[in-house]
Amino acid sequence: MAQSKALLVLENFIGGKFVPCSSYIDSYNPSTGDVYCKVPDSGKEEVEAAVKAAKDAFPIWSSKSPLERSQILNKLADLIEHDLEAFAQAESKDQGKTITFARTVDIPRAVYNFRFFASSILHHVTECTEMATMGCVHYTSRAPVGVAGLISPWNLPLYLLTWKIAPAIACGNTVVAKPSEMTSVTAWMMCKLLEKAGVPPGVVNVVFGRGAKAGEALVCHPDVPLISFTGSTLTAQQIMEKSAPHCKRLSLELGGKNPAIIFDDADLSQCIPTTLRSSFANQGEICLCTSRIFVQRGIYSEFLKRFVAEAKKWKTGNPSDPTVDVGALISKEHLEKVRNYVKKAQAEGARVLCGEGVDSLTLPPGNQKGYFMLPTVIAEVKDESRCMQDEIFGPVTCVVAFDTEEEVIKRANGVKYGLAATVWSSNVGRVHRVAHRLQSGLVWTNCWLVRDLNLPFGGMKASGIGREGAKDSYEFFTEVKTITIKH
Repeated sequence: MAQSKALLVLENFIGGKFVPCSSYIDSYNPSTGDVYCKVPDSGKEEVEAAVKAAKDAFPIWSSKSPLERSQILNKLADLIEHDLEAFAQAESKDQGKTITFARTVDIPRAVYNFRFFASSILHHVTECTEMATMGCVHYTSRAPVGVAGLISPWNLPLYLLTWKIAPAIACGNTVVAKPSEMTSVTAWMMCKLLEKAGVPPGVVNVVFGRGAKAGEALVCHPDVPLISFTGSTLTAQQIMEKSAPHCKRLSLELGGKNPAIIFDDADLSQCIPTTLRSSFANQGEICLCTSRIFVQRGIYSEFLKRFVAEAKKWKTGNPSDPTVDVGALISKEHLEKVRNYVKKAQAEGARVLCGEGVDSLTLPPGNQKGYFMLPTVIAEVKDESRCMQDEIFGPVTCVVAFDTEEEVIKRANGVKYGLAATVWSSNVGRVHRVAHRLQSGLVWTNCWLVRDLNLPFGGMKASGIGREGAKDSYEFFTEVKTITIKH
């Protein structure tokens, strides 16, 4: 298939080799609006080949010791780290995020994901009990499940793909991964390093394409017993339906509508810069971002004034400019969706205090057609508004007042999601009380996005099923067996 030399053309990675595809999808540079990459439009045929390669590789890979697998994961981490700048440049161009965010968050975390699971796989222990009266000893053993289907999103492409690949292969599984068709480049770059790292052919297979074709083929494949998915709640519902006939094991990390609760004794000098970051980092395109800010009435006016003033200082523009804070949103369609939420809020009587439709956005000449939006703060939004109920997934946050602790807990819990929350207060008793009562898989107090990968990650309600982390990922990616010995 003849392509312009200027376009990057990706290929699927199956059985240790790059394989061309019969049809391709255009992938856009969000900061310019131009097509810059061709991504395979894979379907059943490509997924079938990848699953076969993974099945064939499973006996050898699963028989390796944890130490052998650990050494290979560490080598892969070293190789990605060596090429960190190239990966960061590619991630920024492909996703629209700032080069600073890709350099300091995305790629270092992808490296750490491999190092973390390379270490943790060496420290898991199994259980043993003795029933002396029966003359029996019981013990458990764990074994890899088989071929893992891994579907990752476009907002943190390599970061979240490696968060799945690392524990899956550390546990001895082989994988077929499908990154988002909008952000496939860094996954393809990683594939180039697998052989050098010592990953045998077929252990990691990457099939590029749309969810409706490649993703569905993977979810429906009878030889893929477990699916790990990060993405929207709507897509997760479809995955559950389509995987049900096969009784597949599912790990679903889904959306959020995350509250920040700011009490009148909060330290605003810490709270305001952190809440700006939790609202607008990565263009607000992180499932953990704050999109509902509840501020106690006594400090509401002061908070709002200072918060809006600081939000206006955030610079939006060319992602490759190291002084830029907000890059481009992922696509033209997504930008339009986010803008429409702001319009809905205005139509309902809410006030847009800065950003979309209020302040003018000046972009460099090369970025005029890109998908940019200023950090937007909305006040006086009703709790039942779509802006307070739906996951907007953009640089938009809503600020509302509250009076009592009891009231704000009820309002914070009054959405279908339950992924993350932040609580700001200098009252230790209150921090504990509120944290316990919030329907949320993660609660940060007086901080945001401080993660220990040993601990469970995941959400309640429509924010997902299952948890990820050292112990939780190990349990998901292995089968446990209880063995009883009579002596």
